[in-house]
Amino acid sequence: MPERRRFSERIGAKPIKTEIQTKSIDAALRNGLWNLLTVKCWSTLRGRVGSWSDDVSRAQVFFPLVWMNFLKWPLDQKPTSDVQALVELRDLFFKREWYEVYDFVEFTAQNYPWDVGHRESFLGELNLVLERELSGYRFVGGVFTPVTSAEEIASIEDALNLTDRFTPVRNHLQRSLALLSDRKSPDYRNSIKESISAVEALVQIVTGQSGATLGQGLKHLEQNGVPLHSALKDAFGKLYGYTNDAEGIRHALLEESTLSFDDAKFMLVCCSAFVNFLTAKLPA
Repeated sequence: MPERRRFSERIGAKPIKTEIQTKSIDAALRNGLWNLLTVKCWSTLRGRVGSWSDDVSRAQVFFPLVWMNFLKWPLDQKPTSDVQALVELRDLFFKREWYEVYDFVEFTAQNYPWDVGHRESFLGELNLVLERELSGYRFVGGVFTPVTSAEEIASIEDALNLTDRFTPVRNHLQRSLALLSDRKSPDYRNSIKESISAVEALVQIVTGQSGATLGQGLKHLEQNGVPLHSALKDAFGKLYGYTNDAEGIRHALLEESTLSFDDAKFMLVCCSAFVNFLTAKLPA
């Protein structure tokens, strides 16, 4: 839940923060992220890792991963003291660029040796901190992605949790999200391509027509037990046409593109919602 306005803000003595942080992190956000890491991760560093030997602590598992795979520094330069290693990480956290802070939080979420259920708790609180401090990002599907509503996040995450039968669909959506969420060089054209390819892959699986285009597959859904209103079928047929028009999303007909984040986000959310809708309609 967003933090309540303080008394000083309510009476106008102190300005209310209203600017979304997209290419920066202010002190409150940086501190909030570090405090969350402290409570959820650093406080358990000396705890033992259940799936490992009783002699292995979380610090002994996590810090080498940070030095080797995140910082990409020589492992023999890592401090032997866990306390000193954390001091060094803290110094870096508060000095590095805004996008490197997100990189580190993302790496920690993905690689920290969590107890069962603790990662989910961390991620829930992480999005609360991001929302409270007006960050332009949320943690969705394992990566930071430009801010979307709670309903849009839920739609994407539901589609990313499809069963193994729909692995190709899930892979396309994960790739779309990764291309959209790249903070240094987002690829909107290919993000859109992957989103519509997810729907195409789903229709191919449902109809059993491997290699069929989305336009072809939509026509055969009903005979495979999935009735679809003609207007909805036409709408997705037109979306498929949009990805094949002169903008060249799928076939790269043009070097330049006017595609934006909003275009790519709309397509990801829309295709995720359609995937969820269609899988819910499948015969039991």
